[in-house]
Amino acid sequence: MAILQSAESILSIILIISLGYFLTSRGWFDETSSKLLVNLVVKISLPLLMIHDLMNNFDREKLLNSTSGLVVPFVSIALCYLLSFVVSRIARIQSKRRGVFRSMFFNSNTIFMGLPINLALFGEKSLPYVLLYYIANTFFFWTLGIYEINRDGNSCQQKVFSIEMLKQLLSPPLTGFLAAFLMIMLGIKLPLFLMDTFKHLGNLTTPLSMLFIGITIHSIGIKNIKINKDMLVLFAGRFIISPLSILLLSNVFSIPPLMRNVFVIQAAMPVMTNTAIVSKAYGADSEYVTVMITATTIATIFVVPLYMAVLNIVK
Repeated sequence: MAILQSAESILSIILIISLGYFLTSRGWFDETSSKLLVNLVVKISLPLLMIHDLMNNFDREKLLNSTSGLVVPFVSIALCYLLSFVVSRIARIQSKRRGVFRSMFFNSNTIFMGLPINLALFGEKSLPYVLLYYIANTFFFWTLGIYEINRDGNSCQQKVFSIEMLKQLLSPPLTGFLAAFLMIMLGIKLPLFLMDTFKHLGNLTTPLSMLFIGITIHSIGIKNIKINKDMLVLFAGRFIISPLSILLLSNVFSIPPLMRNVFVIQAAMPVMTNTAIVSKAYGADSEYVTVMITATTIATIFVVPLYMAVLNIVK
């Protein structure tokens, strides 16, 4: 029953992804359209959604209690990063692909997949927890993730911590979170017309994100996906090791059940789409990465209902 209910809750998401795929095949969307959707979500709808939902659902005490759970995703992702070294050696991943493999192993798509799926499963109250995982995930991707990808490429060696990393970390969604956090702490209330505007624009986040995923899957091509050893090992990292580490850590650190559930779903998300863009920029094997992005994105649709059943058991 739990599997059926969770499958139904993401059915609309699957349909929107399918619509994006279909419209791309009909020539409605192209690479330019894809970039436009990314900019609309990341720079406009998502930051405004953060401000509206946080200020609408949280007071000072609730928000401070929520941020204390940030340690769980940080520790989880750090552990998965360390494990990625062991796994890549045992699985004998090609040396020229080990960096991108490690980056894919410990980083997940927390915004374009994680956010809409969590909103569909848990509602608006999940939003701050989605962002907490996003903060940890973004930090590790733009530091250790970029460092590992760069090791596979031909460009000059990049430092783990850099000005570019700080720019990426202070993204519009995080800026929206910080703005809402500050206003809640100071007791500032925004006018109703502004909150309504933020709500309407914020509601674009889920459909635009799912259309983007559909465009991405079409552009990569399902026919290019062939199950191999690397893919199975990456599946184990994304869908077993990462979410299970959250479940284990939730027993060590006392966090609310909803926070735990959101973190588990975030940890079980597919490979970040940014990984392919960065891999291409640094001269790493971007085709290898794009195939993995598509494969893990499709697999996520089937994995999420299973984890919802698990979460119902471990209440």
